[in-house]
Amino acid sequence: MPIQQDQVQALSALEFKARQVVEGFLAGLHKSPFHGFSVEFAEHRAYNPGESTRHMDWKLYARTDKLYVKRYEEETNLRCQLVVDASSSMYYPGKEERNAFNKAEFAVHAAAAFIQLLRKQRDAVGLTVFSDHVKVVEEARSNALHLRHLMGHLESLLSNEAPQRGETSNVVEALHNIAQRAQRRSLVVVLSDMLDSADREAEVFDALQHLRFNKHDIILFHVVDRKHELELDLQDRPYTFVDVETGQQVKAHPSEVRDAYRSAMSDRWHRLKLKCGQYRIDLVEADINSGFEPVLLEFLTKRARLY
Repeated sequence: MPIQQDQVQALSALEFKARQVVEGFLAGLHKSPFHGFSVEFAEHRAYNPGESTRHMDWKLYARTDKLYVKRYEEETNLRCQLVVDASSSMYYPGKEERNAFNKAEFAVHAAAAFIQLLRKQRDAVGLTVFSDHVKVVEEARSNALHLRHLMGHLESLLSNEAPQRGETSNVVEALHNIAQRAQRRSLVVVLSDMLDSADREAEVFDALQHLRFNKHDIILFHVVDRKHELELDLQDRPYTFVDVETGQQVKAHPSEVRDAYRSAMSDRWHRLKLKCGQYRIDLVEADINSGFEPVLLEFLTKRARLY
């Protein structure tokens, strides 16, 4: 179907890209993962000449010889809270070091694609953006104006340069914030590199447990540049490694520290996996170099299991 120019102009660049990603992804599935949104019959009303006969109650017409239209109240299948990490570490790799997205851009585009998927189901979506503090709080709604508003928040993250050093990741505050606000059971989708300080690891899981205690379902996308951050696949030369959040610098040769580094990162991943399994939280690696299809498939699989 040809794309209408006026429709393109009405969309933000991010929304247009998200729609392309989602449509391409769904076209590649053999069977649609969607089920029709639920509707609940509310009442009959008299038919007005000239309007659509789509919802005409023909059985009632056969009994009464009068034309009536069914009215429905749409029910939201799902309430989803998207949680996006916008701390300094999410803006790695820098422009001179990457071929495509950095972690923040990947997380933003993934969140935008989730909004498009949920929009197709007429689900309610909310958004929380955080770094060292909660920056954006939007309650879950399903109307088109609200979803466009969420896209605007995400678009602003793309237009911003990397934040100054010192904007650490405080996922603890963000998760507790959602647990206190969300009164109804929701699917909480976290997009973060989970680089909170090591001594706060227990606090992170306390916050996740807070959400689970309130009956929320959680899927944690661990956004990472696997090649560089997990495998330390770098050229065989000395480097100065800089912590983008604290500014701390360490000089090292990759070949000398690679084995110990990989072992430490593997241990950290297994601790995350073990704790998430204990709390029945889905933990998914979201490698920024692997595209959006694996992330979208995991999201739809989780949704299908729950709803």
